Amino acid sequence: MTKRDIGKEIIAGLEEIKAWKRGEKKLRATTIDLPRASDVATIRKHLGLSQEQFASFMGVSVATLRNWEQNRREPRGPARSLLLVAAKQPRAVREAFESSLPATKERRLRRAA
Repeated sequence: MTKRDIGKEIIAGLEEIKAWKRGEKKLRATTIDLPRASDVATIRKHLGLSQEQFASFMGVSVATLRNWEQNRREPRGPARSLLLVAAKQPRAVREAFESSLPATKERRLRRAA
């Protein structure tokens, strides 16, 4: 593994910005489409969670979740990022949700197997 030279990387980045300002270089941009309110119910159902469970996992009230699902309000900020993870990596979200639940006898048995 080679050691990074952060100083050189910063200088190269500044040179790239200068070249862009002079019109000599085009910078690459990446756009990520984050989920909207119209996607929330589908994401939640795909995870197999109730509104109460999903609202708890998202850190919002059930009323807020319902407003999203009924397109009365749009999720904002970190909620949209978490919805993106839930949409793209549902298994990871499901595992995180299940691991946050209090240990039940059934879950302990499944883990032991």
